[in-house]
Amino acid sequence: MTKRYDNKVVIITGAGAGLGQAAALQLAKEGASLSLVDLNEDGLKETKELILEVAPECETLLITANCAVEEEVKNYVDETVAKFGKIDGFFNNAGVEGKQNLTENYSSDEFKWVLDVNLNGVFYGMHYVLKVMKKQGFGSILNCASVGGIRGVGNQSGYAASKHGVIGLTRNSAIEYGQYNININAIAPGAFMTAMVEGSLRQMGGDNWEEVGKEFVKPNPMKRFGEPEELGYAVAFLLSDEAKFINAEVLVIDGGQSYKY
Repeated sequence: MTKRYDNKVVIITGAGAGLGQAAALQLAKEGASLSLVDLNEDGLKETKELILEVAPECETLLITANCAVEEEVKNYVDETVAKFGKIDGFFNNAGVEGKQNLTENYSSDEFKWVLDVNLNGVFYGMHYVLKVMKKQGFGSILNCASVGGIRGVGNQSGYAASKHGVIGLTRNSAIEYGQYNININAIAPGAFMTAMVEGSLRQMGGDNWEEVGKEFVKPNPMKRFGEPEELGYAVAFLLSDEAKFINAEVLVIDGGQSYKY
């Protein structure tokens, strides 16, 4: 039976854990060949092992890279093209939260680091992937923003600034590249139970982080955290041919919390 991603090649950054790993698993099930990028080599190996359990025929390329370093970004794009010959989809997902602090106490070094990863890294990825997609005449890009990119969340100056920037970059580039049969969108996840969110809860509550988490989701209309695989379904749709006329869109995936008065 033909699968939605048969003969499709997708790059996923931040593929060694969390939302990137969940997206990799879903795309693998749907037949994609995957170029998996992460700074954590062990995380990439874990993702590959999980993929082989659900899609043993999936062809993967593991690339250890720092998405905040332009040369390393260019390299993961070049390696992908060298192995697979094309790039159909790009989940531009790698990101960090940074330390929580009031703006007056937020260090300039921390601010720079978070923007280097979350915004510059997304730009570098688009910069090199778009060259490939424009030349081949097709492609889909999905950037990972955040609900912190559409509203203020407090104590996260670097994170909020970077994710707002990702949304601006997404919309601007989508307007530029639609004419080349390339659609560019973003997702804005809310609180999904990943290692990064657990780290954030630990910053707030220490060893009591699980209780903090229960309080954290009480205002959510669905009264829970999102599960990573739920985001994987959305990624698989937005990078597919079924979503080709969706462009410059930011899909909020947070159980409805952002729209609650």
